[in-house]
Amino acid sequence: MTATIDDLTINYEEDGTLIVKETGKEVLTKGAWTTILYKYNNLDRKSGEYGKDMYTIRRYQKRNGEYMMKSKFNISSAIQAKKIIDILSGWTKED
Repeated sequence: MTATIDDLTINYEEDGTLIVKETGKEVLTKGAWTTILYKYNNLDRKSGEYGKDMYTIRRYQKRNGEYMMKSKFNISSAIQAKKIIDILSGWTKED
């Protein structure tokens, strides 16, 4: 468990090897419910190289002074990310 937003991460290690590498983090909302957008790469175990940029949105709830992840949405590709951007840009455009 994590007590501060700064300590929240999606980095994931197995046997001392970083499998999921966080490469970006933007806090979208703070409070009892916190939303964070992460950019990350997964390790290709065969090649030992990290793959393409991927994105995930995580929601955390703070209870008893600790943040617990409650939900997540993984954006599967740059194409999907661009579609989300386009749709939200259209929905939020001021006339």
